[in-house]
Amino acid sequence: MENNYAIETNDLSIHYGSFTAVKGVSMKVERKKITSIIGPSGCGKSTLLRAFNRMNDFVPGCRATGELLLQGQNLYSNDIDPVEVRRKIGMVFQKPNPFPKSIYENIAWGARINGFKGKMDELVEQSLRSAALWDEVKDKLQQSAYALSGGQQQRLCIARTIAIQPDIILMDEPASALDPISTLRIEELMQELKKNYTIIIVTHNMQQAARVSDYTAMMMLTQDGSRSGTVIEFSETKTIFTNPKDKRTEDYVTGRFG
Repeated sequence: MENNYAIETNDLSIHYGSFTAVKGVSMKVERKKITSIIGPSGCGKSTLLRAFNRMNDFVPGCRATGELLLQGQNLYSNDIDPVEVRRKIGMVFQKPNPFPKSIYENIAWGARINGFKGKMDELVEQSLRSAALWDEVKDKLQQSAYALSGGQQQRLCIARTIAIQPDIILMDEPASALDPISTLRIEELMQELKKNYTIIIVTHNMQQAARVSDYTAMMMLTQDGSRSGTVIEFSETKTIFTNPKDKRTEDYVTGRFG
């Protein structure tokens, strides 16, 4: 029977050589909800996010211990193909990174290499519509993606992720390089996307976390002197921001921290 969780971690730790960057994270991420990961710089938020689709595999000497479960399968088992993991769990980065190709090919290329056999024109249109970009680019699909504004490029990257038809979309500070109006468009888009996708977002912006997310994980460095980051509290966003259990969470969300 399918449970209500998109992804679960059990005592998940991320190590770079002998250094443990993220220690002992256990959390259950609900389907078709937005979960924010917040916390001060250097506490391992992006490292944890990248663990969810094994992007950390590209870092020499990086390894994970514990469990990361997707539909009951540990994604770090030896028999799991990391490429398939990244097809199911897409990622949007902090800085828009369109391919040096046309708008159309930015969408089509990833779908093509992932074996898409359907009608490409329809997929491109549907992906761009899902990313609230179609009306702005439908007459210039053959133009370079670099001709788009920063906010449009970021929505194109979201459309590119959607085209691969993932279950989960990871977003690492998706609006930090954008102006306030583009940021608002991305936030509105996230609310639309959660009807069909589970979204996990890392953000430094407390107001953004409070506005867009259903659940929030609060990360801090452990207090054992190891400089490892861990999740100290995970709850509904409203609870984290109005009635947190941990004094450190309260200090952070009210701006008293550091």
